[in-house]
Amino acid sequence: MRKPIIAIVGRPNVGKSTLFNRIIGKRLAIISEEAGTTRDRIYQNIEINDFPVILVDTGGLSFETNENIENNIKAQAKVAINEADLVYFAIDASSQLTIDDYSAADMLRKSNKPVILIAHKFDSNEAQNRIVELYALGFGDPIGISSIHNIGFDELNQITLKNLKKLKFTPVKEQKQDSNNIKICILGRPNVGKSSLINAILGQERAIVSDIPGTTRDTLDINIKINDKNFTFVDTAGLKRRGRIVPGIDKFSSLRVFNALDDSDIALLMLDFKEGIAKQDMHIAQYILEAKKGLILIVNKIDLADEDNQRDVFLSKVKGKFIFLPWAPLVFISALKKKNINKIFDLAVEIVQQRNKRITTGELNNFIKRTTLKHHPSGTKRIKPKIFYVSQTGVNPPEFVFFVNQANALHFSYRRYLENELRKEYSFAGTAISLVFRNRDREE
Repeated sequence: MRKPIIAIVGRPNVGKSTLFNRIIGKRLAIISEEAGTTRDRIYQNIEINDFPVILVDTGGLSFETNENIENNIKAQAKVAINEADLVYFAIDASSQLTIDDYSAADMLRKSNKPVILIAHKFDSNEAQNRIVELYALGFGDPIGISSIHNIGFDELNQITLKNLKKLKFTPVKEQKQDSNNIKICILGRPNVGKSSLINAILGQERAIVSDIPGTTRDTLDINIKINDKNFTFVDTAGLKRRGRIVPGIDKFSSLRVFNALDDSDIALLMLDFKEGIAKQDMHIAQYILEAKKGLILIVNKIDLADEDNQRDVFLSKVKGKFIFLPWAPLVFISALKKKNINKIFDLAVEIVQQRNKRITTGELNNFIKRTTLKHHPSGTKRIKPKIFYVSQTGVNPPEFVFFVNQANALHFSYRRYLENELRKEYSFAGTAISLVFRNRDREE
């Protein structure tokens, strides 16, 4: 299910980044006394009382200048407001309302989005006395918040929950998973043929196809049933290099792409046979790996191959560039000629089976004994790691927890060795797996 998006909006220097960091529990946003430090949006996946949410920090809204950079920040914030499901409108309660505060409030009213008014820096008598003035903004009762002193966050969570329920979003524990439905997200650079693949699957021109890169600005869900299996394909906007992402629509399209990936079982990473492999292809593959999804590498436009050996040459390049994904299958297709499309469905079914595979604890511990005897754990000169036992703690993706005397001392190369041996023994072809290493005293 799609995650709700909450955008933090307000004029410069009201403490949006401090608020953002306090909610997510990390220091991702840059905090500075200088107004307008956050020049771009930063987002984070979080949970608010069992509701999965994407929290977005925006650049400060300034209406008093015509400088291009400020207009760009305003454009980005506008897109964030338009695409958000809920807005946290942050006001500096320690100072008087400004023209920018009123202008931002006017923009929010016109958006017709649900807004929670936050009186930030609510940690002085002066701020508490000024809170009555905030009713003039027209958003009802403000919530007094102090990020530094941890004041008001319980109330903010409760009002947020009421809004999410009113918007018909569902907490994780109430979300029903359709075990007979496989959700597949199609990713790739602009103009590699993602929409053409969707059209080839459907047999009709439902998605917009154009030679102009970036035609698809939004995600598009397509449902299809084949051999009693339900598939949902999600066509996404092309992911550009960070330096080429322009303020506004492209930035938010990227956020929605990652949201779609997070909600999928398998990702199709589309490569362009004609254009070859770019660094951005490898960056996207890394995103998929970090999300622990199933993965199929799709080489499109194979009909443009002039000679038989060109396919082998391209395959060799893929193996060299994606050396960190030896488990990912590769399919050469032609979306235009509808060649090899059916192979995608067969592979997707196999990958989902691998993602839901369970190995018993007894079998895993026999495996770990054999594996450590063959190659003893490597650590530091002072600490020799010892693996006591391992158990599988989850599926989709498969997750394994290794209990070690000193988890931090276990060398990264040995962790990689363990994953390779797990795959040799149990396959897990086509899917990322998660290996977690814990000190034995953390066992509960």
